[in-house]
Amino acid sequence: MATIEFRRIQKQFGDVTVIPDMSLKIDDGEFVSLLGPSGCGKSTTLFMLAGIYLPSGGDLLFDGARVNEVEARDRNVGIVFQSYALYPHMTVFKNIAFPLKFKKVPDAEVSRRVHDAAELVRVAELLERRPEQLSGGQQQRVALARALVKDPTLLLLDEPLSNLDASLRLVMRTEIKALQERLKVTTVLVTHDQVEATTMADRIVCMSDGKIEQIGTPDDLYRRPASRFVAAFVGSPPINLLDGYAADGRLIVNDHPLALEGEPATGEVILGIRPEHLQFMATGGLECRIDQIEPMGRETLYVADSPLGNIRVLESGAGARHAPGENLRIGFHPEHVLLFERGRETLITGARASVRQG
Repeated sequence: MATIEFRRIQKQFGDVTVIPDMSLKIDDGEFVSLLGPSGCGKSTTLFMLAGIYLPSGGDLLFDGARVNEVEARDRNVGIVFQSYALYPHMTVFKNIAFPLKFKKVPDAEVSRRVHDAAELVRVAELLERRPEQLSGGQQQRVALARALVKDPTLLLLDEPLSNLDASLRLVMRTEIKALQERLKVTTVLVTHDQVEATTMADRIVCMSDGKIEQIGTPDDLYRRPASRFVAAFVGSPPINLLDGYAADGRLIVNDHPLALEGEPATGEVILGIRPEHLQFMATGGLECRIDQIEPMGRETLYVADSPLGNIRVLESGAGARHAPGENLRIGFHPEHVLLFERGRETLITGARASVRQG
């Protein structure tokens, strides 16, 4: 296995800077996800790990050894691409065995390792088939076996589940996570899907515009997002974000006053509160009117018009308990409120807001 370290890594393509300055350490045996929208630099980062791209500056270290100029074939890295990239003219056996072709591994050893990898991902009965005879899930397993057959020190997963249907993605998330925990192989997953990142990774590296916004556990990013970007990107349905102004112990949102608690905050701010942290109440809170209802299976999402503006409220239960046009009251607990400084858009630690009574 390997410990990976980025020391002030940069990557440019001509005059375009994709990664301006990245420092990151991934521990031996850790499962890390690079999470972010398209164009944030996560795939470029993965391709530098694979040796497909060379860094423009800084140092990339595997177990303390600099590998900036080491070719991909000499890094002992396994990679699963989004498209799986299986060779259509080869059997499953030959596809899995392909990484061993240039290592001069004896035939008997090749056969043993291919069968071991196929058993590991449950495709042993498919070794004589060709890719076109396989389902999407089976192709994904074959691609994973091919990445694992050479016993890599680093496993790279580039949007590996994006071509699968929702139910199969759920199954494969569980299987890949269990496999990684069993093998203890250092793993980097690239994804724009927050569910994949939060359910599979030990830590998440949330990226935007080539920069790291926050590194932490899934719970860290959800409960204590370092910036407005992280708060908006992590969580579904998305967080409610409302512009406000803080002064003299008050927060004014859409001309409505809220009380400020904890650390002082002043100036233009952004109030964030997740839909699941808002509750309909019999008394107290704020008046609101239900505008829209969106059934979500075991939950119901409401869009309500309130003194703070339009807000989303998530309530458990398969059946909607309220109807469009219904007038209700809504409230929230101060500990669930997030406040971000406008401009820098970073979290104001320790500041809370509550409904001002009277």
